[in-house]
Amino acid sequence: MSNTLMNFQDLNFLLYDVLDVEKLTAYSRFNDHIRETFDATIETAYSIARDWFAPCAAKLDEHEPQFIDGKVDIIPEVSAALEQYYEAGFGSATHDYELGGMQLPFTVSVACKAIFGAANMPILSYPSLTNANANVIRNFGSEQQRQLYLAPMLEGRFMGTMALTEPQAGSSLSDIKTTALPADDGTYRLSGNKIFISGGDHELSENIIHLVLARIQGAPEGVKGLSLFIVPKILVNEDGSLGERNDVNLAGLIHKMGWRGTTSTMLNFGEKEGAVGYLVGEPNRGLLYMFQMMNEARIGVGVGAVSQGYTSYLHALDYARNRPQGRHPHEKDPTTAQLPITAHSDIKRMLLAAKSYVEGSLCLSLYGATLADTHAHGSDPVEAKRAGSLLDILTPILKSWPSKYCLEANAIAIQVHGGYGYTREYPVERFYRDNRLNPIHEGTEGIQALDLLGRKVSMQNGLPYKLLSDEIQNTVAACKSIPQLAEFADALGKSKALLDTTTQTLVAAMRDSQANQALANATLYLHTFGHVVVAWLWLRQARVALSENQESTGHERRLFLEGKLAACKYFYRYELPQIDATCNLLQSMDESCFELDPDWL
Repeated sequence: MSNTLMNFQDLNFLLYDVLDVEKLTAYSRFNDHIRETFDATIETAYSIARDWFAPCAAKLDEHEPQFIDGKVDIIPEVSAALEQYYEAGFGSATHDYELGGMQLPFTVSVACKAIFGAANMPILSYPSLTNANANVIRNFGSEQQRQLYLAPMLEGRFMGTMALTEPQAGSSLSDIKTTALPADDGTYRLSGNKIFISGGDHELSENIIHLVLARIQGAPEGVKGLSLFIVPKILVNEDGSLGERNDVNLAGLIHKMGWRGTTSTMLNFGEKEGAVGYLVGEPNRGLLYMFQMMNEARIGVGVGAVSQGYTSYLHALDYARNRPQGRHPHEKDPTTAQLPITAHSDIKRMLLAAKSYVEGSLCLSLYGATLADTHAHGSDPVEAKRAGSLLDILTPILKSWPSKYCLEANAIAIQVHGGYGYTREYPVERFYRDNRLNPIHEGTEGIQALDLLGRKVSMQNGLPYKLLSDEIQNTVAACKSIPQLAEFADALGKSKALLDTTTQTLVAAMRDSQANQALANATLYLHTFGHVVVAWLWLRQARVALSENQESTGHERRLFLEGKLAACKYFYRYELPQIDATCNLLQSMDESCFELDPDWL
């Protein structure tokens, strides 16, 4: 069987030809690196993913973690895979040399995560959450907190979680009830219940470090009164040794449709005297600190969605190329050989759609990662600030568009397999189940939509939106004079103008006290915005593909480049036109959903 984790020709094309990731080596943080070190890192990731992550994926799905005799039992292959992951340095890959890291660009890390995720997303969840947790402590924790927790977390001895959600609150963080009472020793005692805490309990590490949102007694109501606390499962002494068990208790495991290998937990804090917690930063600024972790996690969710959709597409493509069935409609002789199903137009349509979703999403994720690298480490302050603004407005898209459309690629993969796709004989049904979580966690589509339309498009007087609009317009202008791309450049220009008008209409309505009506269809706006962005990135890919001298390339490379042009054509002729009707609906301020009486349902 061919490689079904990642198309490395596509990955290299995006990294080096479209996004020019080598330019990152000019930043002082990365100037020890060259393309060869990036490639070596990605190759190592693939080797570990292929040999340690992928072989146990089906077993982990079948034998999900169980709560037995007061402990969480997970198949031993998970620990073995994580040991390989951490020994290779992936737990600290983007961190400082002083912390044992490799100071790799976030972009290269994202490429590696896409490979690990394609092999076994549930295993990858544990170090991904831990790394995001460590970043919050690194940026906002005290020197003592950094000394105690960072090194063990980056080495995989400790793991971390993000404990936000409560049974009664869900996405409404203003309704969090977990309380924190000051103690005489400067610590706090936390009491409350958290739910859907990924990686909340297990025996994969010596300790688990929870980042918990709670309200200090007497703090203001709502999100402005939330503080952030480090709450270890096992208390850590000043010398770094493990102390007593903290008052953090597993109330139960949540058994899920997919992503079964990552424990999802209900945690009780303070069943006895209160869980010992250590304030991160200043009181009442917890949500601000947590947003860093949430934004990082949201980008990670998008990458995870890409990984599941991409491997599903590659499995479907491999199956379709090797599955003979049927003949062309004009062929009436039943004695002629059956064709591989890739010869049938409807299969081609489905595979082309999936290709446009997953390769477009991978480009989107990697582009977002380059913005993060430039924002954090760029040598030009103006360029760095600009990258940060673009990243701000694109974060809801980075999370939501791959989550929706790579899931559609999963559904297509099942359809291509036919009846076999609905069975456990093939992995595509598992990929679908695993990917179905991504439109939900770390902020649902609805939450991302409210963030985009309700906040991001008008922030800084609309500057991030304008910067993105200018980027799109520059690509339109550059492609109008290219005969093969003129049609698509024209279509993108019209779609961008339509999005601009729609955005102006909705923002004006919100300023005129019509926020409820304007935001009622925010999710449709989110999808429309994402389609325009991905269309832009497809045009960028097509421009690069055309610029390559195909006469001097080998046969395989020419096929790859033609595939890029075909996917771009598909997206522009089949996908992008869909936004016309959606924008018309949005501009009409349709109130069908807003006015709906729930009793009518």
